[in-house]
Amino acid sequence: MKPSTAAISFVLFWFSILLHSIADQAFDDQAFDVRQHLSTVTRYGAVKDVGNSSSLQFIIHEGCTPIHLNLVARHGTRSPTKKRMRELNLLASHLEELIRDAKEKKLSLQKVPTWLQGWKSPWRGKLKGGELISKGEDELYDLGIRIRKRFPDLFKEEYHPDVYPIKATQVPRASASAVAFGVGLFSEKGSLGPGHHRAFAVSSESRASDIMLRFHDCCENYKAFRKSQEPAVDNLKEPILDEITAALVSRYELNFTRQDTSSLWFLCKQEASLLDITDQACGLFNPSEVALLEWTDDLEMFILKGYGKSINYRMGVPLLKDVVQSMEQAIKAQEEQLAPGSYEKARLRFAHAETLVPFTCLLGLFLEQSEFEKIQREQPLELPPRPPHSRNWWGSMVAPFAGNNLLVLHSCPANPSSKYFIQVLHNERPITMPGCNNSDFCPFEEFKDMIVGPRLKHDYNTICAKKLEQPEQKFETTKGSSSF
Repeated sequence: MKPSTAAISFVLFWFSILLHSIADQAFDDQAFDVRQHLSTVTRYGAVKDVGNSSSLQFIIHEGCTPIHLNLVARHGTRSPTKKRMRELNLLASHLEELIRDAKEKKLSLQKVPTWLQGWKSPWRGKLKGGELISKGEDELYDLGIRIRKRFPDLFKEEYHPDVYPIKATQVPRASASAVAFGVGLFSEKGSLGPGHHRAFAVSSESRASDIMLRFHDCCENYKAFRKSQEPAVDNLKEPILDEITAALVSRYELNFTRQDTSSLWFLCKQEASLLDITDQACGLFNPSEVALLEWTDDLEMFILKGYGKSINYRMGVPLLKDVVQSMEQAIKAQEEQLAPGSYEKARLRFAHAETLVPFTCLLGLFLEQSEFEKIQREQPLELPPRPPHSRNWWGSMVAPFAGNNLLVLHSCPANPSSKYFIQVLHNERPITMPGCNNSDFCPFEEFKDMIVGPRLKHDYNTICAKKLEQPEQKFETTKGSSSF
């Protein structure tokens, strides 16, 4: 006996209700942790174990031995910059005006959260900003300990700056991160203090080294491109901010502006990441609004630092060359059977999101195979689609505080096809490389030919020193991101 149309409709109706219930549970207060959704302001510990698009686990392949390691890491969690602290002070003043205006008009304040009334910035009165905070020190210190434990044979030699060179930019939060990392890496390897720490050198005085790690600040052409694209990025973000502003005005009956919404989202990120406060500014937004705000931040990073324009990552080619050169030197030392302690075992670098993100793009990470082929031809990619559509590009994954890329060179003498392999770990987890047949373990020569080779045709000085024409940037959109 066939079921009636009414019965089928009834079943479909309740199935739809069930699906919505499941979706709501995914965003309920218990399941949704806003600290994992703060784009590049996300703290490392909040996402380190969440994983990327790969579910691969790190293993040492049979017959292979790690012989060299390259690290490119972002600095740890930092305080707001002076510019951002001024923004929060202005927010406090405007919130005070909104509350005063509501009281003068004898409007009800029952819907206004108590903390908003009389709120002041936790950073008011500070004269300087942007420094590494204690949570950021812990992130790098713990990373150093974990890397030493994972690769004990690479770090069993006595410390020497030629064996374990540590480089950082001259910005204090990067050099402080390098110091914290080194203390963890070489703990119990010296005689200093109760932790038996070892004194070590962090190099940041070299002009060439500074260009290599802060290429975004040294590339005039990139700075011109970024400035030219900021209005276009604002145009993409503004409809989302307007949409959420309208929701806030309706919800709390205060006359919030678009700038208020932007500043409150920034405050949410600072409170959640630095202070572990999630029930004040973050509590103003529901999970779907957080997802949209996070997406606008990720769009900005994609366009101005990531795959949005090839100049973003082309200017990082000197850093990629330096990585490959260090590997070739390690292979030479292995072939010549040099004595331990006479050659470099690891090259460790500490910089900023503006360094880590383009370097990640140079490796072609977080891409589908078809997208990787596009960037090899330097064609534009589609923007990350609007939530709730799935995407690979997440600022919280690509470049959280203390985010890092590890490139591990393995010697595999018994392998018939290649004696040396590259394994890339992103935030300490193996990640597939589209340029290497979606493998995380790539023959060294194939890595050079498929991933590095196409980039070496670009010269940093040619890209950055000459004033190139900047055509109007046009972005491709998917169905999920074309709803503006």
